[in-house]
Amino acid sequence: MYKKTFSPVSHRGYVLVLALIFLGIFFTVGSTYLSSVTTFARSARYDVASAQALSLAEAGIDKAAYQLNQNASYSGENNTALGSGVFTITVSTIDSSTKLITATGFVPSSSSPLATKTIKVKIGVTNDVISFHYGVQAGQGGFNLQNSSKIIGNVFAGGSVIGSGGNYIYGDVISSGASGLVYGIHATSSVYAHTIGNAGTATIVDKNAYYVTKTNTTVTGTSYPNSPDQATTSLPISDAQIADWEAQAVAGGTKNCAGGDYDISSGSVTLGPVKIPCNLHISNSATVTIQGHIWVAGNIIVENSAVIKMAPALGAENVAIIADNPTDLINGSTIAVKNTASFQNSGTAGSFIFLISQNKSAETGGSVEAFSLANSASALVAYAAHGLIPIENSVSLKEVTAYKVVLKNSASVTYDTGLPNAVFESGPGGSWTFVPGTYVITQ
Repeated sequence: MYKKTFSPVSHRGYVLVLALIFLGIFFTVGSTYLSSVTTFARSARYDVASAQALSLAEAGIDKAAYQLNQNASYSGENNTALGSGVFTITVSTIDSSTKLITATGFVPSSSSPLATKTIKVKIGVTNDVISFHYGVQAGQGGFNLQNSSKIIGNVFAGGSVIGSGGNYIYGDVISSGASGLVYGIHATSSVYAHTIGNAGTATIVDKNAYYVTKTNTTVTGTSYPNSPDQATTSLPISDAQIADWEAQAVAGGTKNCAGGDYDISSGSVTLGPVKIPCNLHISNSATVTIQGHIWVAGNIIVENSAVIKMAPALGAENVAIIADNPTDLINGSTIAVKNTASFQNSGTAGSFIFLISQNKSAETGGSVEAFSLANSASALVAYAAHGLIPIENSVSLKEVTAYKVVLKNSASVTYDTGLPNAVFESGPGGSWTFVPGTYVITQ
């Protein structure tokens, strides 16, 4: 019988074949795994880069909104470096109050990007909101209270706050900076100033006193010597904002003047938005309804029983009547409200007429009064960032802000609770904010 015998050489052949088979399987599985790892790593890098590109695009959108609120003519920028990449911004105009912002983020660069994300969003102009936190605010000229004048509301001054002894301020009093000085008043709340009091005139503080030096002052609350000086702050309406309102007035047209004046002495007249390139004189029994901002390139006089009122359609919005003659800011650009002239709001609480003088006499050391205010005034806010406003007799205002303020006789300023958020009609000076529902991400 034939008997098969085992050959070592044959066995080694089988082992070699099996080794080659397993080696092939190993290389196949290894290659597949390595490919998967490489693909996963590439995908992970892309995911990270994509998230970074999206963040860069969002940063571009935020920067565009900021830049537009600083400069309405901002049109965008290219390849601005930030973090791990760059972003590009394009701003296009849709209409007078709406723009389209397109921001694209590139990682690591726009020339050879690993990831790209683009965001498009519309941005629109909101209502102008001017914040007044004080019943009276003065610039470096400070303000004086004389006779029996008083202020109902908080007071802030970049200069001194000086009374004649016992003049009431029903609120906090702040005189900012290292030269801050308050004396001669009776504050029903707290006082903040580098120096409080004067040897010759008594000062009374019903609550707390924050100061470095205190003289001849009675403090009912707590005294805090060696307190830090209060920081100075700008006045609430900038010249740029006023220029924007003037531009809105010009957009409404320009009146013709006869003999250097635009006179309204009887009947009912509707004005605004409009520019009046001369003096504006409103008198007698005339009633003027204001529908928008008015720029008077001259002086403004409102007297006798004239009535200035806001159009009911304005609602809670406010309007500005501006005296600003660029060729005469020292002796001109003044405002006078005389006798029983009155100002009325739109019928909605919190609406006011802002009378604004751009006279700069006080700021340059002169004595020309930016305002002359007497008797009743009602829903009126007086504003002269560069000038002097004297207030006397029975005039009653909602707010007064000036480079320098002087209160005489029985004058009273009563702060209105609507003024912390004084809203103006939409226009170039409004804030650019995102329009809901327009945010789109592409790529």
